[in-house]
Amino acid sequence: MSEDHIQRIKDYLLALQDSICKALADEDGKPFTEDLWQREQGEGGGRTRVLAQGDLFEQAGVNFSHVSGGQLPASATAHRPELAGRDFDALGVSLVIHPRNPYVPTSHANVRFFTASKPGTEPIWWFGGGFDLTPYYPFDEDCVHWHQTARAACEPFGEQVYARYKKWCDEYFYLKHREETRGVGGLFFDDLNQWEFEQCFAFMRSIGDHYIPAYLPIVQRRRDHPYTATQRDFQLYRRGRYVEFNLVYDRGTLFGLQTGGRTESILMSLPPLAAWRYDWHPEPGTEEARLYDYLQPRDWL
Repeated sequence: MSEDHIQRIKDYLLALQDSICKALADEDGKPFTEDLWQREQGEGGGRTRVLAQGDLFEQAGVNFSHVSGGQLPASATAHRPELAGRDFDALGVSLVIHPRNPYVPTSHANVRFFTASKPGTEPIWWFGGGFDLTPYYPFDEDCVHWHQTARAACEPFGEQVYARYKKWCDEYFYLKHREETRGVGGLFFDDLNQWEFEQCFAFMRSIGDHYIPAYLPIVQRRRDHPYTATQRDFQLYRRGRYVEFNLVYDRGTLFGLQTGGRTESILMSLPPLAAWRYDWHPEPGTEEARLYDYLQPRDWL
C-alpha cells in the first residue's frame, strides 16, 4: 500500500473528525478540548477531542489515531498468522457520545483502515467501521430514521450491503452474558477488501459521512424532553451495560491497549457516570421495562 493511499485516508479521517466535532459543538454550545499525543513505543499518535460536561452532552469523545510499527500483538496474529512479521499502519476515527438527557440515545461510530506490508509480498489491507445507537427510552421513529440513514449509506454499493452489515452489527454488539443487544444496532463491517481499493475507500467515506445525518435529527428531537431523577438513574444503570461491552468484548479497545495506544484516548468511550445494581429488573409495564423489548435484533425497515 503506497504512502499516497495512506495519506489520502489520513486526510479524510482528519477532515471527518473536524466536521463531526463542529456539528456536535454547535449543537451543544461548548467546544471540544484537544489532546495531541504520540506513542511511547513505535511510531504514530493521534488527536483526541473531548467535550465534557456540556449542557447537552455529558461527555463526547472523537478520536483520530494513526499508529504503525513492526510487531503486532499475539491477539492480532493468532487468527491471522499471515500478519506475523509485517510492518503495519492502523488509522481510524472512533467516537462515543454520552448525552445528559436520558431521552437522547448514546451513539457510537468508527471508521478505520489497516494495512500490513512485508518486502517481496503484496500488502494485506482492509477497511472497517460502522455506527450503532443505544437508546434508554426508545422511540420507533428514531430507530427507523437511524436505519433508513444507514441503508442510504449502503445503497450505492449494492442491494444486500445494508442487510449484511446490519446483521453483523446485531451479532457483534451483543452481550452474551446478558442475552441482549447493546442497543438497536446499525452497521458493522470489518475486513473489507473484496472490492477494489477505491470502492472500499468510498464505502468507508459514505459510512463516516452519514453518521451526523443519522444522529443529529434524533438529538434535536429529544434534547429538551423533560425527565425525572428516576429516569436519570435508569440511564446510569443502562450505561453499565455499555461499560461491560467495551471492556469485555470490544476489539478496538483490546487492539488499542495492546499496540501502545494512548490509554486515556482508548477509554474515552466509557461514560463519566454509570451504575450497577445486583439482580435488578424493572417493574413490568413501566417505561423502563419497555426498553427490553428493543434489545433483540429487529427489522426496522
